[in-house]
Amino acid sequence: MENTTSETNSAPQESKSYVNLKFKKPKPLVIAIGVAVILIIVALFFAKGHFVAATVNGSPISRWSVIKELEKQGGKQALEAIIDKKLIETELNKQKITATKEEVDAEIEKIKAQVASQGGTLEAALTQQGMTEEKLREQITIQKKLEKLLADKVAITDAEIDTYIKDSKATPPKDIKMEDFRKQISDQLKGQKFQQEAQKWVSDLTASAKIKYYVNY
Repeated sequence: MENTTSETNSAPQESKSYVNLKFKKPKPLVIAIGVAVILIIVALFFAKGHFVAATVNGSPISRWSVIKELEKQGGKQALEAIIDKKLIETELNKQKITATKEEVDAEIEKIKAQVASQGGTLEAALTQQGMTEEKLREQITIQKKLEKLLADKVAITDAEIDTYIKDSKATPPKDIKMEDFRKQISDQLKGQKFQQEAQKWVSDLTASAKIKYYVNY
């Protein structure tokens, strides 16, 4: 009887070494806060002019402090002017009164001619008054619209011109024709009447408007 010896050869198992390095994943909220802080710092650096008006020996002067000082000096007048402008534009748009670019350009040319006759330029005059041509055009546009709105109320009659000449004892210069002289007087009276009627119209508009003030100056 043959003895069969079954040998079981067990292959040696390799000893594997695992190095477990556990990293804590940053929480989404922490990442978001970090990114937000970086973005704020970058934004403040590039937009510092929006927050800081100047620095004195390294100490900043905020734009808000400048604005507060300006409000103390003329905040009420500025606010009233903005309110009037909004009321005027809203009412003119409501009545569909317009002013063309050509009308505004023509008025600009008149102003340029007047300034040039005094030896100046429109650009220099605007700079002196702290205005821009864009702002001037905006004012002229509103004026032209108001002139159309109040045309019937500011018309000047021959009788009014005669009365003015009589009361003021005005006489035309030698180099000006009577017709041109009367035209000058008519324009002058029309301008005065326009100012009166425009002021009254705006006052009536303001009185009928519902205005709520949230700041006291």
